Amino acid sequence: MGLDQLLEWIPAGGPEEALARQVMQDRLPRHVAIIMDGNGRWAGQRHLPRVEGHRAGIDAVRDVVEASARMGLEVLTLYAFSVENWKRPQAEVSTLMMLLKRYLRSELSTLLRNNIRFHVIGRTEALSTDVLDELRDAERKTATNTGMLFNIALNYGGRTEIVDAARRAMASGLDPQALDEQQFAGFLYTAGQPDPDLLIRTSGEMRVSNFLLWQIAYAEIWVTDTLWPDFRCRHLLEGVLAYQKRDRRFGGIAAPVAAGVK
Repeated sequence: MGLDQLLEWIPAGGPEEALARQVMQDRLPRHVAIIMDGNGRWAGQRHLPRVEGHRAGIDAVRDVVEASARMGLEVLTLYAFSVENWKRPQAEVSTLMMLLKRYLRSELSTLLRNNIRFHVIGRTEALSTDVLDELRDAERKTATNTGMLFNIALNYGGRTEIVDAARRAMASGLDPQALDEQQFAGFLYTAGQPDPDLLIRTSGEMRVSNFLLWQIAYAEIWVTDTLWPDFRCRHLLEGVLAYQKRDRRFGGIAAPVAAGVK
């Protein structure tokens, strides 16, 4: 995948094409993480039930996943359901889980066609059996794909992940005095993956909401006022272009934005 494949997919002559032609392929972020926010507000602005915002958000997921793969990203992580989201009304939670299953069933062929590998991060054991079966089925059927890794964060919390990683580290038998950051990262849900270079948040909120707290230590953050159901390839490209204009310092001197610079 690469920008040529993206240009083949987006409408010719539109704003997406103009943005795509500005993207530098050798300076793509390796890993983009997105906090999908604003479904409820989107529905409220239209005097619709909150669940209609979640339904509309599926179209944004579909567009962004394929655009990311075609662009050539290595990893895309979407924050779908947090450990705190169980506090929402049961009807809303049930709808979210139903939409997740529907997405996996309808989009599996797209994941396979675009060589995308699907992976779930979070405390998945707390999910219902029917949801877990759908997730594992998608993971199994895409396991041999070699293109973009698509993480979906379900029943996820950044603090919870760090606690779980600490427990795994203690259970591994490693000498705690010898444990370093690189070893500890190997016990996270995202073990073996590059940390996010770019964190995108929709709906204009200026917080990270307990998302990938360890991994985003040096991520560039880009916030858009666009509500998640309205977020499309064009907005993703805007975020990537904003990222490519930044100097990354990592606590030291400025470093050029480039794939693989850590």
